[in-house]
Amino acid sequence: MAGARRLSHIFMVLLVALMADSDFGRGQDNQQNPYDCTNSAGNYTSNSTYSANLNASLSSLPSNGSLYGFYSATAGRREDTANAVALCRADTRTDQCRSCVETAAADLVRLCPNRKQAIQWYEFCSLYFSDQPINGPIATNVMDGYNLDNNTDASNPVQFRQERTALVDSLRQQAAMGSSLLKVGVGFKESPDSDTIYALLQCIPSLSAMECNDCLIQANQGLRDAQGGRRLMPSCNLRYEIYPFYDEIRLRELNVTPLQLQLPNSPPRGDRTKIVIGVVVAFVTCILFAACIVIFLRRRRRKQRLPENYETESLQYNFRQISSATDDFSDANKLGQGGFGAVYKGMLWNGEEIAVKRLSRGSGQGEKEFKNEVQLMARLQHRNLVRLLGFAMEGSEKLLIYEYVPNSSLDQFIFDPIKRSLLDWERRLKIIGGIAKGLLYLHEDSRLRIIHRDLKASNVLLDKEMNPKIGDFGMARLFGQDETQGNTSKIVGTYGYMSPEYAIYGQFSIKSDVFSFGVLVLEILSGRRNFTSYGENAEGLLSFVWKNWCNKTVENVIDSVLRGGSGSIRDMLRCIHIALLCLQKGSGDRPTMNAVIVMLSSPTATLPAPSQPPFVMLSRFGRSKPGTGSSKGSKFTSDAFQASTRNEISISEFQPR
Repeated sequence: MAGARRLSHIFMVLLVALMADSDFGRGQDNQQNPYDCTNSAGNYTSNSTYSANLNASLSSLPSNGSLYGFYSATAGRREDTANAVALCRADTRTDQCRSCVETAAADLVRLCPNRKQAIQWYEFCSLYFSDQPINGPIATNVMDGYNLDNNTDASNPVQFRQERTALVDSLRQQAAMGSSLLKVGVGFKESPDSDTIYALLQCIPSLSAMECNDCLIQANQGLRDAQGGRRLMPSCNLRYEIYPFYDEIRLRELNVTPLQLQLPNSPPRGDRTKIVIGVVVAFVTCILFAACIVIFLRRRRRKQRLPENYETESLQYNFRQISSATDDFSDANKLGQGGFGAVYKGMLWNGEEIAVKRLSRGSGQGEKEFKNEVQLMARLQHRNLVRLLGFAMEGSEKLLIYEYVPNSSLDQFIFDPIKRSLLDWERRLKIIGGIAKGLLYLHEDSRLRIIHRDLKASNVLLDKEMNPKIGDFGMARLFGQDETQGNTSKIVGTYGYMSPEYAIYGQFSIKSDVFSFGVLVLEILSGRRNFTSYGENAEGLLSFVWKNWCNKTVENVIDSVLRGGSGSIRDMLRCIHIALLCLQKGSGDRPTMNAVIVMLSSPTATLPAPSQPPFVMLSRFGRSKPGTGSSKGSKFTSDAFQASTRNEISISEFQPR
């Protein structure tokens, strides 16, 4: 028996290794929120550089988190560096998580004044700060952790312990094999002889699979035989109860499915030895078979899997589930057709409506853009950006799953002779402001600096309250924090929205998006497309606006629907003025999105006079060239204009940095 159990354990470790390769001065603020002020790290003095850096890192921590509840922040240099990390329980909602982190950051400084290292646990989050780098397991005075137990003991402690251990062992493997975004195991065990046990195990996602596994083993060893309890470790935590305490809906939103473990009735004592031996032999056989399958699938799918640095594994949905959610991509659920595939409406098992982008199988660029959009969108969280829920892959099939935005795209309203009347001045101004805030987040406020490169009316979606959401990040470029511009030899995008330096020379920066924003604002104000037609007599919107600006007849630019409404013409003219400032020929003369938002929110502030925007002449098959323009406007033709479709979400060329 003992030998069989040891053999089983050896093979389990082997399987975990194979799968891993594939992918304080003590105190308690109260009984439920234990904390530790580490003595060995030393103290800092008030008003010191470290004190300022610690305050900076803690204050920025709530804005430096991911969808999965892991937060990290660093401030300062060398010996004055202050690092902080926070981990929320996996089933915690984002707003609840941030609130918990903010509370913990304030409390821990109060509880551990002038300490360079400290840690505290709450029910829904934990927080740790240190003057040392936080790259692996957290080292504090309380490596053995804390226990918070239910006061009621299990009626049959031996059996309860065995069944709890069986559940914890299964969930421990699930957590250890998680991604670098989320390492969690959650599930329950049903038994006819005792209570159902529910458990949730979680590690800091920066731990390796082995480090997570070791931490949870240690946590399990410290559990007592109460009917419920929590084990709080610096790098991991464990909770179990005899009732379903976790939010299963939230977990499923993160693509985490609770594991169900069932044990049969206990057999008569005389038959147990034979059954155990048979189970162990069958178990070991299954382990070996599973290991072979893992190795085989790894080799077979090596070319199809996303690189580990994209950190997208935890977003993956089952392809069959998504196909079923869209009624097998039926035409009745089709929302639109983009350049790289169609978009379908669907409904998940929890009733949530989704938009599914199904990439065309014959698209030569699809996989690159697909991986890029997953990587970028998974990291972006803003109310004015379309939210990526996940993705699915099966063979040559690739799907992106987004939140469903019911009111289609902006171009379906502002260019429609009937629907445009639904957008009064108040709503149009709200849309302009929302787009500006979304771009500001991309350029300055997100953890990544991102240039969208394809901002246009069909890539702005409207939710049920007509709030704008920027979508389609297939052409986006990711910049380092110190990078300000880039170059490309392949110009991709939509002519008419491109800045001249990008259309002509392939140079792009955040000011390229500012130029596109200026064009979009003029379209929103005028109800006219930038290109009204093709041919020698086609007049571009920019030249039309500039002609009226010079002739002091700018009111002619405003959509006739707005002129007869209740909105302030003065405010509309001011928006046109701001748009022209965004359309300056030199990128350095254009404002940043931060400055644009200030101008939009300060109606009495004086605006500088705009200079003539560049009018771009586009050959039918070649690269664009600058036109000098005049006060009477310029003429151009283009075959690159893309007609929009309902609720379109398209993908275009992307070159990651």
